[in-house]
Amino acid sequence: MSSPMYEHILSILREDIKNGKYRIGDRVPSEKELADEYGVSRITSKKALELLSAEGVIVRRPGRGSFVADPKEQAAVVPQGGVRAETGAAKAAGKPLIGLVITDFADSYGTGLIYGMEEASRRNDCYLVVRRTFGNPALEEEAIKGMLEIGAGGLIILPAQGEYFNAQILKLVIHGFPFVLVDRHLKGISAGSISTDNVAGAKRGTDYLFELGHRHIALLTPPPQDTTAVEDRIEGFVEAHAEKGIPIDRDLWIEDITSTLPNAFNEENRAKDILKLKQHLQRIPHITAVFAIEYNIALLAREAAAQLGLAVPKDLSILCFDCPEVGGAFPFTHLRQQQEEMGRQAFVHVLELMEGLAAPNRNKLEAVLVPGDSTAPAPAAPRRAKTS
Repeated sequence: MSSPMYEHILSILREDIKNGKYRIGDRVPSEKELADEYGVSRITSKKALELLSAEGVIVRRPGRGSFVADPKEQAAVVPQGGVRAETGAAKAAGKPLIGLVITDFADSYGTGLIYGMEEASRRNDCYLVVRRTFGNPALEEEAIKGMLEIGAGGLIILPAQGEYFNAQILKLVIHGFPFVLVDRHLKGISAGSISTDNVAGAKRGTDYLFELGHRHIALLTPPPQDTTAVEDRIEGFVEAHAEKGIPIDRDLWIEDITSTLPNAFNEENRAKDILKLKQHLQRIPHITAVFAIEYNIALLAREAAAQLGLAVPKDLSILCFDCPEVGGAFPFTHLRQQQEEMGRQAFVHVLELMEGLAAPNRNKLEAVLVPGDSTAPAPAAPRRAKTS
């Protein structure tokens, strides 16, 4: 049985490089040139080049082409389809490069993470490269591949929201590439992670509302979709009720807030969610408090209350995770995550992994309760909202 064409092309290229037809630094034929020369599809020629890159024989540079690699600067070779970690020889040629693959960032959450990582990169004489994925798994895979192609020696990943981890992350695990997850962990995957103790944080916030006399608390959340940070906050909310002997009423919950997701953040979706919240508050007038899983959902709840003529916190208390510390922002009572410390630890752990040291499998930082202007004692009488 004849071998596949991509193996044939791979063998020829490998031999041409060995015999000196293409020397170190020379550009080798592109996917299109190989496809035209051998009468194959670009998928076939691309696979040949990808395998040659995985062997460390060539280096693929997006927008420029593929070039014969210098063996002295190459990382250790791993099985076909694998990933390569930066070796001491490669690091000696320049300062270590760490890649950050993150869904998105804003003043409320994410910017602090990057501050912590960037500061750690300066202290350790490294560089940090950032790529956003906007919660899109395909963009996440592309970003991870790109980071490896430009020579990142380690990665920090805030995974896209979704039920499944992507194939690129699985490859990183299989081949022992140094990377750390931030903000969440992946079930069934042996990978180090740095995150907030979301269960304990949600319990702390819920207990605070209980102390103010609230018993009918609406939980507002995006679809969990197996996203561990959201799941853990829901778990903490439930555990707080159980420990106080207060019955859980899931009719008070809304679990399909979607306009705050990275790939659905627009005014049309925002208006739909505000309408949904208004109708919910009108239908269940005995709700006295809202626990928003994240800051942007708290903003939606505050706008819905305003449109109904409800005063926050007199008629309705709102508590959430995170709140920007910038002028002009409404100071919600919130659970502040230690973002800068989380970012610093993630960066340091990646460096430790790159040096062959063991890093904690899962490290959780405390969320601090910060009282603001959005919570007050539960009203004695049921509130009254406008009907439109």
